[in-house]
Amino acid sequence: MQISTDAAVIREKSLDEHDKLLTLLTPHRGLLTAYAKNARKMRSTMAPATELLCYSRFQIFQNRDRFFVDRAETNTVFFGIRQDMDKLSLATYFCQLCCELVPEEAEGEGYLRLFLNSLHLLEKGSLPLLQLKAVFELRLLSMAGYMPDLVACCACGDFQGQGVFFAPVQGTLWCGACVQEASRQGLSLLPLSPGVFQAMRHIIYSDFEKLFSFRLSEAGVMELSRVCQNYLLCQVERVLPALRFFESMYPPPSPPSPSPAGV
Repeated sequence: MQISTDAAVIREKSLDEHDKLLTLLTPHRGLLTAYAKNARKMRSTMAPATELLCYSRFQIFQNRDRFFVDRAETNTVFFGIRQDMDKLSLATYFCQLCCELVPEEAEGEGYLRLFLNSLHLLEKGSLPLLQLKAVFELRLLSMAGYMPDLVACCACGDFQGQGVFFAPVQGTLWCGACVQEASRQGLSLLPLSPGVFQAMRHIIYSDFEKLFSFRLSEAGVMELSRVCQNYLLCQVERVLPALRFFESMYPPPSPPSPSPAGV
């Protein structure tokens, strides 16, 4: 069976001197793994279109449960990202997150849209890197079934007293009046400033067209980045190699660790 699809290359693995194994993010099949014969040859017409981060048009042949790239033509290569090591390290992290969270053989249009729009904004430098990173992490987690509950305090259903707190392991909110109950349960909470709390709700619940359209102070961006990364690590339960590399290139400030509620 022949398949014609646009897709982003989010992982490439050399098989031998000439061939590659590609992981593609597709609009209708989610993640798709395909063999690209001769894609590593210098004169191969497929070589430019099968590089990491390329968004290309693929002609793919399916033989039972295996896929083989017959042809690939480049749509977008994101040169501006490749020329900046900070941007390239963050884009590589986006790729690894997609490999971790996007399901195979499933509807992938929303994932692909998030990925491509994030790369476009990253290339243009339209948003601070840490803000873009936080948006991508939290929206991707929400789409993949890890959406936190940011509607109201999970204990009383409202926000009474002072302050809003987030439990990154459980993905729940606690108001200031219910913090002692969280403490009795032994939960670790992160305090959220009002701006960051609203930004997180915006990332999760807004229409895609408005997803990236919010502003925070520099301190707010730092806080949002810490909270979203903390939540992601609690859900994924491992640090992806590209995240370590990004932090070596773009080290964040030393954040406070989650504290037991009420402390």
